[in-house]
Amino acid sequence: MTNYTQVEEIRNIAILGSTGSIGRQTLDIVSEYPQLFRASVLVANNSADLLIAQARLHRPQLVIIGNHEHYDYVRSSLDDLPIEVQSGAAAIEQAVTRPEIDTVVTAMVGYSGLAPTIKAIEAGKTIALANKETLVVAGDLITRLLARSGSKMYPVDSEHGAFYQCLVGESHDDIAKLILTASGGPFRTWEKERLDQATVDDALRHPNWSMGAKITIDSATMMNKGFEMIEAKWLFGVSHRDIEIVVHPQSIVHSMVEFVDGSVKAQLGLPDMHLPIRYALGLPGRLPSVSQRMSIEDYSRLTFERPDFDKFPLLRVAYDAAERGGNVPCVVNAANEIAVAAFLDRKIKFNEIFHIIQQATDWAPFIQTPTYDDYVNTNSETRRFASTLIKS
Repeated sequence: MTNYTQVEEIRNIAILGSTGSIGRQTLDIVSEYPQLFRASVLVANNSADLLIAQARLHRPQLVIIGNHEHYDYVRSSLDDLPIEVQSGAAAIEQAVTRPEIDTVVTAMVGYSGLAPTIKAIEAGKTIALANKETLVVAGDLITRLLARSGSKMYPVDSEHGAFYQCLVGESHDDIAKLILTASGGPFRTWEKERLDQATVDDALRHPNWSMGAKITIDSATMMNKGFEMIEAKWLFGVSHRDIEIVVHPQSIVHSMVEFVDGSVKAQLGLPDMHLPIRYALGLPGRLPSVSQRMSIEDYSRLTFERPDFDKFPLLRVAYDAAERGGNVPCVVNAANEIAVAAFLDRKIKFNEIFHIIQQATDWAPFIQTPTYDDYVNTNSETRRFASTLIKS
C-alpha cells in the first residue's frame, strides 16, 4: 500500500471555481489530506461571501474574485489576514502560472475555463480537469498544446475518471469502444410530448447527483452527455464513432471500456464526486479514505438501456458537431450556455433550448482549423446570435 503519511513537499493547488460544487468538494479533499495538499489559490466569479469564508478557513496565498464589482468587499473582508486579493479574468490567467502552483483544478463553469487552462498548460502545470467545455470548445488546440508542454491533464469527471482507471496498463490499440454511462436525468421516464411543459424546478430535480444549476439542466437535456462524449474523444484519442452512450439509472457503473477481444472493464462506485476528485489529485497512487463504501447487496440490480435520441435531440447535435469538427462544437457550447441561462431565467421553454442551439449551428460560419482567436470570435458571435433569438 502506498504510504502517504510522509511526503517531501505539500502540493500547492489552485482551485478555479472554488465556490461551485466541484470546488467545494475539492476543498473537502484538501482538508482530508492536509499533509498532502494546500489550497494556495481560490477563484470564484460572484459568490463573494462563500469565497471569503473559504479563504478564512483555508488561508490561501491568493484569492481572486472574477467579478470586479465584488473586489472591494472581498478585499476589505480579508484585510486582517495576509491574503492577497485580486479580481478579473487577467488575474486568473496569471495566477495559474505562479511558480509555487503544482496543480490547477479547473472547475469554472463553461467557456470561461478555456483561457486559464491554456495558460496552465503553457506553464507546465498538472491539470485536474473538471471543465469539460475546455475540450469541447477547443479540443484540437488543447491536445496540440499538451503534446509540446510538460503539462499533464487528469480527468475529474466521474465518467472520464472511470475510463482512465479502466485503461491503466492497457494498450490504446486494444480499445474497441468507450461506453459512456448516463443517469438519464430527471426526464428519463417522461413522454416526449410532456417535455414541452417541463419547468425549471422539474429539470433541477436530478435523481442521483447534486450539481450546480447549469450542469443539472445540461443533464436534463442530455447535452452534458454529448459534451462528455466530445471530451472523451480528445482525452483518450478515439473517434466519436467509437464512443457509445448508454443510460444507467443507478449511476453506479461510471463508465466502461470494451477491448478488441470482447472483454469489458467497468469502474463502479457510489455517485459521489469526492471519489474521482480524490483519484485525480492522488495520482499516480490512490489516497486511502474512510468514505462510505459501496455495498454490492444494495446495488445487486444494475440496468442499462439505450438513450432516446428523439426525445433528447441534443445528443444527435453533439455527435454531429464531433463529426463536423472545426469550430462547430464551440458554436454548440456557446449557444447552449446562452439557452440554458435563458431557461433558468424562465425566458424560454425547455424544448426551446434545442431549437436555439440548432439554429445557431445552422447559422454560424464554419472554420475547419480554428486558431485561438477564431474560438474567441466564434464564441462571442454565437452568444450574440443566440441572445438575439431569445429576445425575439
